[in-house]
Amino acid sequence: MRFGVLGPLAVWTAAGDQVPVPEAKVRALLAALLAREGAAVSADRLLLDLWGDDLPANPLGALQTKVSRLRRAIGAELVESGPAGYRLSAGSDAAEFVGLVAAAAGMPPRARVETLTGALGLWRGHAFAEFADEDYARPVAHRLEEQRLAAEELLAETRLALGEVGAALTGLSDLVERYPLRERLRAVHLRALYLAGGQAEALAGYAELRERLADELGADPGPELTALHESMLRQDPGLRAAAPRPRTNLPAALTPLVGRAQAVSATRALLSTYRLVTLTGPGGVGKTRLALAAAEEAPFPDGVWLVDLAAATVADVAESVARVLHVREESGGDLAEHVAAAVRDQRLLLVLDNCEHVLVPVAGLVAHLLRAAPDLRVLATSREPLGVPGERVQAVPPLSPADAVRLLVARAEAAGADLSTADRDILTALCLRLDGLPLALELAAPRLRLLGPHELLSRMDDRFRLLTTGARIAPPRQRTLRAVIDWSWELLTEPERILLRRLAVHAEGSTLAAAEAVSGDSLLPSDDVLDVLSRLVDRSLVVVADGPRYRLLESIGDYARARLAEADELPALQARHLAHYLGLAEQARLRDAEARTWLPRLDSESANLSHALDTAIDAADADSALRLVRALVWYWFLRGRLSEAERQLRRALSVPGEHPLRDPVSAWLTGFALLRRGGTDEQARACAAGQSTTDPDAAWFLGVCLFITGGDLTASAARLSSVSTTDPWLRAANLAVTAFQSIMRGDLTAAHDEATESLAVFGALGDAWGRSQASHSLASLAEITGDYPKAVELRTAALDEAHKQQLWLDVADQLTGLARLDLLSGNHSLAESRHRQARRIATEHGYHAGIVHADLGLALGARRMGRLAEAEALLRQILSWHEQVRYAPGVALAAAEMGFIAELRGNADEALSWHTQSLTTAAASGDPRSVALAKEGLAGAHSLAGANDKAVTLLAEATAARAAVGAPLPPGERGDIDRITARLR
Repeated sequence: MRFGVLGPLAVWTAAGDQVPVPEAKVRALLAALLAREGAAVSADRLLLDLWGDDLPANPLGALQTKVSRLRRAIGAELVESGPAGYRLSAGSDAAEFVGLVAAAAGMPPRARVETLTGALGLWRGHAFAEFADEDYARPVAHRLEEQRLAAEELLAETRLALGEVGAALTGLSDLVERYPLRERLRAVHLRALYLAGGQAEALAGYAELRERLADELGADPGPELTALHESMLRQDPGLRAAAPRPRTNLPAALTPLVGRAQAVSATRALLSTYRLVTLTGPGGVGKTRLALAAAEEAPFPDGVWLVDLAAATVADVAESVARVLHVREESGGDLAEHVAAAVRDQRLLLVLDNCEHVLVPVAGLVAHLLRAAPDLRVLATSREPLGVPGERVQAVPPLSPADAVRLLVARAEAAGADLSTADRDILTALCLRLDGLPLALELAAPRLRLLGPHELLSRMDDRFRLLTTGARIAPPRQRTLRAVIDWSWELLTEPERILLRRLAVHAEGSTLAAAEAVSGDSLLPSDDVLDVLSRLVDRSLVVVADGPRYRLLESIGDYARARLAEADELPALQARHLAHYLGLAEQARLRDAEARTWLPRLDSESANLSHALDTAIDAADADSALRLVRALVWYWFLRGRLSEAERQLRRALSVPGEHPLRDPVSAWLTGFALLRRGGTDEQARACAAGQSTTDPDAAWFLGVCLFITGGDLTASAARLSSVSTTDPWLRAANLAVTAFQSIMRGDLTAAHDEATESLAVFGALGDAWGRSQASHSLASLAEITGDYPKAVELRTAALDEAHKQQLWLDVADQLTGLARLDLLSGNHSLAESRHRQARRIATEHGYHAGIVHADLGLALGARRMGRLAEAEALLRQILSWHEQVRYAPGVALAAAEMGFIAELRGNADEALSWHTQSLTTAAASGDPRSVALAKEGLAGAHSLAGANDKAVTLLAEATAARAAVGAPLPPGERGDIDRITARLR
């Protein structure tokens, strides 16, 4: 997460996406924490920062609410709390700016310009913008603005030292107008005017400043300005003296280098250690610009020399190098030897650009020169390594999303586009579609003037026709995106071309095994794929990712797919792709210990599995489509991908044709639809209860979904009891659910036996999900009987396992269970934090029942912390949902909580009404604990109305009901009973 204060307050993800921080007070809280730059801020100080003297009724409670909302927005782990108060454990663009400016001071001039330009590019407006006048932000905002001005001055001074007068003048006039009495700024501005040929203007500027200083401050210009004035009057030649430049033929940059400051430093560091450094990467990634920037001002007394080999042939590599180094060719001699003799005693840096098409002669020449000249350094750029001993290969990656946006905006605005109001998310998406390749971004930038970001993004599928507006001075192979990739394609062997185009059939990359299975045939034997793939990686056309996986940049993928279609191979490759990934899905083992391996494997192949299903549906291949979704249903459930499951099941069922899997897949679809809608879809409920299926797994899943979403437990139990199987996993899964149902009936002995047997079977199978379900029941039993340490132990272990395997529905459920234990133990703050985390996870995965359970916990906590209005609002929503799905225990609990709220407000009649409803519903459900809670609530209502004898009787009955089932009153519920009994005294 990145935080921005150099302009309007902003928060971005690591990928550059904007993170909304709603509500003015929450934004003010974030600004106050950022202004302290990582230091802890006490609650009292924050209260003054946010409310001043106009404090709310419950100051600490109000502050906690704002802190909670901030944590929800940016991540709970970033807002730390401790004895000293609250602190934000993350930096900001201000810290990045200060660090860059400090580092720039010790750099050579060219690097200093690049670094300062990057630092000033972080500014989006005034520091802390909307909060700059607040007491907490004013000092730091003022300091940052001062540092910004100092950086502008240093940048202008450095550019003048490099002789870049025009660049130095840019923006100085505006700054002088805003800060007319700032002497350092005026000095560099006057000198720039003089060097630009404006001697009269510079002298007039000095006179204006001297008059203003006298009128406004009663002072004269300082010594530096006075000396500068005298030098201008004398037309002192020293004013025009520039720092000596090393011997070089490097061209001056026409535009600033964006996003490569760290890469420049890293390359320079490598050159200080290695004699041969090769920058590799795909065409358009910016290897040449990086090499030139790294070579600038390099400390080589005999110079830095660039040899552009783009137009060289195999025969004239040595001649190209000799020409740049001014080595004369003598008749009868070996030119490479003459070059070696010329550099033998010299300390110079040789930059060899664009080596990929002449690798063999370049490698031979470089090896010869390095052997002959011990002080020689070589920096090469190539789409693949040279393969010379001692070579240090440095891969040049595409730009990060944030840097790519900076480059695109800079180039687009230079071309006349106005992107001041552009949606950053659209710009980021556009840069991702362009792979963060600087050349592609440069080609796209001019189009933004006519099309705008949104329209350009919508046309990216036709990128090769669109991106054809390269600079006229660029080599032909860099004027269009297609030409860049054509250059690489022409250098490939036929097997390399075959594999590259066939790799494009995979979505978001593939494993080696998948590449061999899908691409191998008589034209390219599977046994040859590894060697050919390695060469494509070396040529920077295939990217190696974790796994390892092999993927194509999007632009290269589009190009390769076009080549695949030209070769008339697309239908055959899609069929092989479908067969491979269907086989993978059907092999997956997700119900034993192998799930730990298979789940991440299926995660990494998610895009390929979806693409395979698209192929099956487009081909009207019902067999493959239904088999594929049936193989993936349990994966989707474990990962909490409910929306995807429902969507893909519907798509597979839309393919016409009879098939034995049609009915089971339809049953799974019904279950997912029920989960997604939280049981409120009456048609889905009716289908789940009555839909016939011969698939035991599907029948069990329907029973589980009916149970999870509440409603008629009888229907759920009937569906589960109909499952007949010898499969131990299915039997254990059935027992895990029936254990829950036994708890709800108050039969704790049966629940214990069922959960224990389920845990034993799942343990033997090694199924983490199953162990979590059985542990959930055992933890609930421990909670009911008052053994909180045991309940916490069981839930914590289950939560850890669910986190490890990313079983997100389980994570939400276990967090809610732990939060409930916190609530029952009286730890309301931790309970609220966990409930909110559970709600966020459930919301992200469309898990409606999980959202309701978390909201119920938040309502219970809000009531116990005195936030009655908040609790009531949540409870009314929860009660409505429970009534809609006819879930009696939920209705009873929500009604009881509403009754307690009425009692706390002093409304005896309303409290009596709510608790009467709770008791009636609880008695019908058969849950003794719900009956006990309703009677305790009724006792409170009667005590408020003065019917003390009735209240005492009800409390006694409630105590007896709890004792009968071994479910003592939780400590966290003691407050209600204590309040009622105090009233009875």
